[in-house]
Amino acid sequence: MLIKDWMSSEIVTVTKDTSMLKASKIFKDNNFRRLPVVDDDGSLVGIVTDRDIKDASPSKATTLDVHELYYLLSEIKIKDIMTPNPFTINVDDSLEKAAIKMLEKKVEGLPVVNDKGKVVGIITETDIFKALVNITGAFQGGIKIGLKLSSQAGTLKPVLDLLRSHGARIISVLTYHDQKAQGTRHVYMRIQDLDKAKENSLKSKVELDFDLLFWMRDNP
Repeated sequence: MLIKDWMSSEIVTVTKDTSMLKASKIFKDNNFRRLPVVDDDGSLVGIVTDRDIKDASPSKATTLDVHELYYLLSEIKIKDIMTPNPFTINVDDSLEKAAIKMLEKKVEGLPVVNDKGKVVGIITETDIFKALVNITGAFQGGIKIGLKLSSQAGTLKPVLDLLRSHGARIISVLTYHDQKAQGTRHVYMRIQDLDKAKENSLKSKVELDFDLLFWMRDNP
């Protein structure tokens, strides 16, 4: 899966000289959590988050009157509170690479740039979640099956053959290699609903022939 297929491409940016007051309004009006900061030619120079705005805002216990407060907020510029040279991801990178970088860097979103360093989108945890839901077929419901198989080549084929022989239609197949149990892998499958008799027959056969981790109906 490529980032360009899942990122938000309709982005709003600010410049280093944008006032904090204006940026605060952008956050409020659009329910954003982060804004890329660009220079005059659209190249990324920083990022500002809603937390940066909150941290730089005067305390609610301030003795400033409303006019003084608005003046202060209008004088603070994004360049004074932004994070320069933020972590980024290339538009042609994979979604998995973005997820790894977000985990490693402990960030909730990444500006997406092209080969020239221009901002073309933003990818967030929410986008990752949407992709996960889509590739697992979770919205389609059905039956989820968890199996523990050998990591050797060809061990999945007997499972697929068994499902096919019982008229099961596969929605998704995901594999996880267990680092603690070398030589094995967990396979998570989602199949379309079966009538109860066919389901019970298939489940019994799977339990007999394979190491079944779980079997569950998973309707959204």
